[in-house]
Amino acid sequence: MSKTFHITTFGCQMNEHDSEVMAGMLLEKGFEPVKERRDADVAIINTCSVRENADKRFFGTLGQLKRRKKENPDFIVCVCGCMMQQQHVIDTIKAKYPWVDIIFGTHNIHQFPELVDNALNEKKKQVEIWPDGGEIVEGLPAKRLFDCKALVNIMFGCNNFCTYCIVPYTRGRERSRRPEEIIKEVRNLVSDGVKEIMLLGQNVNSYRGDEKTDFADLLYRLNEIDGLERIRFMTSHPKDLSDKLIQAFVDCDKLCKNIHLPVQSGSSRILKRMNRKYTKDAYLELVAKLKAAVPGITMSTDIIVGFPGETEEDFEETLDLVRKVRYDSAFTFLYSIRKGTPAEKYEEQVAEDVKHERFNRLVDLINSISAEKNAQYTGRIERVLVEGASKTNSKTLSGRTDGFKLVNFEGTKDMIGNLIDVEITEGKTFSLEGRLRK
Repeated sequence: MSKTFHITTFGCQMNEHDSEVMAGMLLEKGFEPVKERRDADVAIINTCSVRENADKRFFGTLGQLKRRKKENPDFIVCVCGCMMQQQHVIDTIKAKYPWVDIIFGTHNIHQFPELVDNALNEKKKQVEIWPDGGEIVEGLPAKRLFDCKALVNIMFGCNNFCTYCIVPYTRGRERSRRPEEIIKEVRNLVSDGVKEIMLLGQNVNSYRGDEKTDFADLLYRLNEIDGLERIRFMTSHPKDLSDKLIQAFVDCDKLCKNIHLPVQSGSSRILKRMNRKYTKDAYLELVAKLKAAVPGITMSTDIIVGFPGETEEDFEETLDLVRKVRYDSAFTFLYSIRKGTPAEKYEEQVAEDVKHERFNRLVDLINSISAEKNAQYTGRIERVLVEGASKTNSKTLSGRTDGFKLVNFEGTKDMIGNLIDVEITEGKTFSLEGRLRK
């Protein structure tokens, strides 16, 4: 009988794509996926180290597997991802969760099938952590979450060293894929029915495939691929958002008019402490350029509340920036200490109750702006890439506009994977309601 597997993924799109690759490799070996972890012969937990909450959820999930392992010694438990690039995490797993079978990190996913084989056949524990990324391994299979859209890594690692962030230590230094390999992958995806791609990197703006190909150049080349309908990317760093890249939004008809541009704080003083390498005014100038070049562009961001030393005045600067930019949505986070980062040692840690109070004020402001902006969509016709059916109502479909707005509407399952014109009937805080255009 075929062995079965289940993957639990924490974290960003990079982790999601890593999980797709692991699933693809296991499928090639004849494994079958199952919906419930309790039904799997091999359980994989792909971890994230960016936020404290992800750490807690990981250890909670891992603890749940102890009984299953005790009942069935042949049950294989694998942990991987960003957390495994930190020695203190590995030490904790070895001490408190000694029944874990496989531990590996972010740089050697291509070794995963070999590690599984060794654990299954030789009953040996496998711990394989590479401190740095080597040559990029091309051609790995992937089992996509959606038939009509795909995640495409264009680079790995990060050189920015923001003082709050562990990613440069867990993902390594920046390494870019060759443009020919990316274009080849996208062509293959399009031939397999993919209409939309999301280009991924910790900082896609700093992509450098070769001497003649920066990120904007790559976008222009991808825009020429027949059959590809939409191009998205994330995430981008404001310090590397060039005029050339802004012009690509104008010239490339397939590049969606939507950008995720993390600001993290509206206070120039805090931005300097974060090592973000731009000021509030410089960020606002970028936003003005984008809006002038691409009228109607939708924008999302990341904001950290309660970074060490953040005063009420600093926080008011963040609220002021949000009012001026008027984001369509935002990922908001309470600052949490990440072991191994410079900010771990910063004094003036903000009290938890102050963090939460500020966080609530920020979320209320963002949600009110989002609701106002979404209300303006009522009566408009939007082109929607239909992603799937609702889990609660088989007649309801959902998909995304060019501007990444989530739209729910009644339709038939044969529409899934297609671009459909939908009339927006209501704008809600987090989504739009619509009906098929008559």
